[in-house]
Amino acid sequence: MSSLFPTYDSWQIEPDVAKGSWLTSKDGTKYLDYTSGIGVLNLGHCNETVKTAVEKQLATFWHTSNMFENSKQEKTASLITNASGLGHVFFCNSGAEANEAAIKLARKATGKNKIITCTQSFHGRTFATMAATGQEKVKVGFGKMLEEFAYIPFNDVAALVNSVDANTAAIMIEIVQGEGGIHKIEQEFLDAIKTASEKFGILVIIDEIQTGIGRTGKPFAFQHYQIEPDIITIAKGLGNGLPIGAMVGKKELAKHFGPGSHGSTFGGNPVSIAAAEATLQVVFEDDFLLEVIEKGNYLINQIHENLKDIEIVKEIRGMGLMIGIELVNAGQPILLELQKQGILVLTAGPNVIRLLPPLTTNKTELDLCIEKITKVIASKQPVS
Repeated sequence: MSSLFPTYDSWQIEPDVAKGSWLTSKDGTKYLDYTSGIGVLNLGHCNETVKTAVEKQLATFWHTSNMFENSKQEKTASLITNASGLGHVFFCNSGAEANEAAIKLARKATGKNKIITCTQSFHGRTFATMAATGQEKVKVGFGKMLEEFAYIPFNDVAALVNSVDANTAAIMIEIVQGEGGIHKIEQEFLDAIKTASEKFGILVIIDEIQTGIGRTGKPFAFQHYQIEPDIITIAKGLGNGLPIGAMVGKKELAKHFGPGSHGSTFGGNPVSIAAAEATLQVVFEDDFLLEVIEKGNYLINQIHENLKDIEIVKEIRGMGLMIGIELVNAGQPILLELQKQGILVLTAGPNVIRLLPPLTTNKTELDLCIEKITKVIASKQPVS
């Protein structure tokens, strides 16, 4: 009997070793891992650049506290602010913590309480971020949610206009709804958000937990659109597997997050910062990001071409190396069959197969994934 709480529907696969895009289980089975630890391992398993940086830091010191000056924190924060156009960074340990910090800062800076988010959004599982999440299934059994959150359909301009008011502190959105099924935001919706934010003094928070750090071919997904956020939140790909998150905000917000207003014992831990600095120095290179766009275009175009005549495929969506295949039927049987074929993927909701390859994946690996996905999905096609 396990001593762990049964909070996860775990796969019957125990990793033994992993490198790049590949994971080998304890029983010797080799898998092409297109989960990337749920969008975390943007540079693949055991990336040598990150490994070298982490080992160097491990040999000096592992932890002090945030009362000490930390030049590596400063350098990593500068990499983030230079790439995002924002002014200040607060380091924490996860995406949920980054979103908690964003919610706190928005309320404190505006003196208002209401936060508008979208249905089918996902922002975390702490009490504030669970309340921010627009999916009822994550809230069941936990009692009364934190107030005041309002939920509108994604990309619904009319609903947004009807929801904003003088008590609205922030609008919190994802550019691509990851857990919600790989749905992309529309520029018209962002334009309406900008208009509302200017009219009512509302802060715009963009959750880049899954889309940030090069996943979509830009440093941050909002950079594909005409929008200037006040706050963004990042985590997942930031440390390439080491636990770290960050809340990033405009310079003028700094006065609202002074000493004692927020904190984190392990936030900006030296080992995680070493991993983040090394990761960002690779991912934020223009040539690297251009390759992500090229690989993403190739993957989604080939999936479209191979699955276009398969009736159980409803829609194919994506941005960069973040792809969703929506099916008429449940996605879980496809996921499990792909595991038998040596391919690891995810679901995003009940009917969407989600692909999150390492950004370092190559064409041979992409072709293998396309071949296996085509084979498995075609095998589920009803016989006419």
